Amino acid sequence: MDNNDVVKKKIELEVEIGSTHIERGINPYQKWIHLAKAIDAWRIFPRMFLSVYIFLLYYSVMWFMELSEPSLEQSGLISIIVGAGAAWFGLYAGSASSSKNFKGEE
Repeated sequence: MDNNDVVKKKIELEVEIGSTHIERGINPYQKWIHLAKAIDAWRIFPRMFLSVYIFLLYYSVMWFMELSEPSLEQSGLISIIVGAGAAWFGLYAGSASSSKNFKGEE
């Protein structure tokens, strides 16, 4: 058999991949899953932490302004508290869009 006698054929192959779906009934943890999604959607914990931070910021700034001669350490403490609040609020405000991207929403 030489090279001129080679026969080329196109073969079309159709493959069907399926999985067998086994119905296992209702998920016993489905209520907990719905509760977790509701808590995530309502953003309870970030709002609670932000509220506590605002409360503490208010009282620490009022304390600082009542000092007659604040020291360098006291002014550093207030500076750190205010800076941490800016970072915390930035994380809170930026987390909504990343959460939607993670869930596949637009």
